[in-house]
Amino acid sequence: MKDFKGKVAVVTGAASGIGFALAERCAKEGMKVVLADINEDTLKKAEKEIKKTGATTLVVKCDVSKAGDVEALAKKTLDTFGVVHLLFNNAGVGTFNSVWESTLADWQWVLGVNLWGVIYGVHYFVPIMLKQGTECHIINTASTLGLITFPYNSPYVVTKYGVVALSELLYQEIALKTLDIGVSVLIPGFIRTKIMDAERNRPSKLKNKRGEKTNITAPHLQAVEKRFRQGVEAGILPEKVADIVFNGIREKKLYIFAGNEMLIPTIKEHMENVLQQRNPTIVPLSA
Repeated sequence: MKDFKGKVAVVTGAASGIGFALAERCAKEGMKVVLADINEDTLKKAEKEIKKTGATTLVVKCDVSKAGDVEALAKKTLDTFGVVHLLFNNAGVGTFNSVWESTLADWQWVLGVNLWGVIYGVHYFVPIMLKQGTECHIINTASTLGLITFPYNSPYVVTKYGVVALSELLYQEIALKTLDIGVSVLIPGFIRTKIMDAERNRPSKLKNKRGEKTNITAPHLQAVEKRFRQGVEAGILPEKVADIVFNGIREKKLYIFAGNEMLIPTIKEHMENVLQQRNPTIVPLSA
């Protein structure tokens, strides 16, 4: 897809960060933009900013971890605009803890948003795109941690590996049917977003109960969180990511890297370890 003017884009997680930057870029490209997010207040603020570009918008409060919400998002998009050309499955959250110490609520929340949210997006929007018979494109947001692993990000890493695999499968299956639907997986590194404060949007029923996660102040967890906060604060701007993504769409790239140039050697080492059946190097964490 090279011409975006007049077409319709749907963006989840559109109220902030990468999602907002993508929605804003869609608007500047002359698209009609559907902004979906779980936080209605920040969503309305985002829409107000995007309307300054003169774009036509639709705001939909949507918890992507719920199939009914994503189905309603698809229906409202069709009811309002009749078509959809770009789908950004972008909403994402994360927590910090080990595989065994992450609570079931942690797993349910992160898997629900990061992985099921993408699954639901594909499930409800691809049939619409197939019926349209028009040029379309789907962009799923994964992470560099969908290609490598880092301790104490367990639910997040598992979901992002899943998003990479899902995107590869979708790309292959669409290609086998020679359909005019492009597929990309966005693999960002450190980006200046609010991902480190994702807890603000955790549903009350999935919050950890008093007494759970008693080791949240443990030095190793604090060290990991500090490292990631520093990385995010020093990361590239979401607007730069949006530029990279749109270039990737135009070039029909499956893999779109953004802000992770410094991690390429680590990715290569990880893949070589797998091919050589070599155990990964364990690097001690320090605060």
